[in-house]
Amino acid sequence: MEWSREQRYRRLEEVSFEEVDALKKQVQESPYRQKFHIQSKTGLLNDPNGFSFYNGRFHLFYQWFPLGPVHGLKYWYHVSSKNLIDWEDEGIGLKPDTKYDSHGVFSGSGFAYEDQLFLFYTGNTRDAKWERTSYQCIATMDMKGNFRKFEQPFISGAPKGYTENFRDPKVFEKDGNYYCVIGAQSQCNEGKILYYKSADLMNWSLKGEIQTSFLNNCGYMWECPDYFEMENKAVLMFCPQGMEERGDYFRNIYQSGYLLGEPIDFQNGEFNHGDFHEFDHGFEFYAPQTMLDPNGRRILIGWFGLPDVDSVTDEYGWAHCLTIPRVLEIKGDKVVQKPLPELKKLRQEKDKLDISLASETKSWKEIDFRSYELKMTVQLKKRGKTGLKFRVGENEEVLFYYDTDEQKLVLDRSKGGKLATKAYGVTRKCDFKTTNFNLQMFVDESSAEIFVNGGQEVFSTRLFNQPSSNGIEFFSEGQADITATIWQI
Repeated sequence: MEWSREQRYRRLEEVSFEEVDALKKQVQESPYRQKFHIQSKTGLLNDPNGFSFYNGRFHLFYQWFPLGPVHGLKYWYHVSSKNLIDWEDEGIGLKPDTKYDSHGVFSGSGFAYEDQLFLFYTGNTRDAKWERTSYQCIATMDMKGNFRKFEQPFISGAPKGYTENFRDPKVFEKDGNYYCVIGAQSQCNEGKILYYKSADLMNWSLKGEIQTSFLNNCGYMWECPDYFEMENKAVLMFCPQGMEERGDYFRNIYQSGYLLGEPIDFQNGEFNHGDFHEFDHGFEFYAPQTMLDPNGRRILIGWFGLPDVDSVTDEYGWAHCLTIPRVLEIKGDKVVQKPLPELKKLRQEKDKLDISLASETKSWKEIDFRSYELKMTVQLKKRGKTGLKFRVGENEEVLFYYDTDEQKLVLDRSKGGKLATKAYGVTRKCDFKTTNFNLQMFVDESSAEIFVNGGQEVFSTRLFNQPSSNGIEFFSEGQADITATIWQI
């Protein structure tokens, strides 16, 4: 179905109850609805926003177009939780209902201050010629859950020298001052991140660009910036659009990653850092946002999707979800992502297996569930590809393995059911040197997130298989000992 501009920019408030109910029923008929991931009731979900802890609860918003599986007039939808596992539906948080956000409430961040949760976001507007102006706006939520928008934006339009691709404010505090990083595009079509400073969260002054040495193949637009410091190091996260593929890397339509280095000197914006690292080597991961929880952990949640590509679930009137929460740590020159430990609360029935393989494949017992956590430890004794096949069924299987000859981890979904992004390839790889490895995998109705060696590398993928494709097999072209444990979720 081709969506016209008029269809994409209808307001939910103007649509009949009958149309909304029909869309809900269409979504409910989908075989791919998730069990333990955040997903929208209808329409398209994308970037996580406003991720924060306030008034004793975790709060998370996401961009939402309610009327179909396409990008259109965006709202912020609100969910909250006491434990990051059980999420409660709080309804729409922010609507596109002012002259500064008339064409969409775009991405932004949350910052708890005194007795309010400040929400900083990009208001997207279009004129009669459909030319964009981006406003950086502020709203607040009080302890009763009431929202109030400030009458004026704190930044009106992009600064001189930049296009109106200027969005996604992330606010943080450092040394008694408040800073805001914003994704931007220069008039020379280069991705940039600008930063602003404030003493009161309401009045902001432009300080300049974050000065990086990331200049080659850096993309034409940097979206969704985030910044935090940990263990005397700094992480600058962003999503560069327009990077060219480089071997096994940067294979998706757009990328998501980080620069790790010394804390930024916010007097002049200088940032001394290492190489750009992808956060996730899988097929669908974008626009991650982090927050610091009350226990001092840096928690990340990402969009389990990508811009400008179709989804298999489009025919059912919905698209995309969010990833599971991940705890970030710094080890050496990398950011490590570990599954949130509280996810153990989802575990139900348990089974365990110990096997030795020698140039063979062995099947696990038949399972009649599709959502599970699997842990696996592999001791390699002879060279060859070693790993597992899951979602195995008639003419279907997904492979994840280590190739000792290439010294690479490989995710292969060439037989992984329905795919909407074949143009970007059906395998993903990354360099990895080891003699033994372990993985922790979370499989939901239509996704898998694979964490290798305690989150040193991560592969995420959406999966749209036949309902009967539930088999699990272990294989080795060489020789290996494998221990595996599975919990139904």
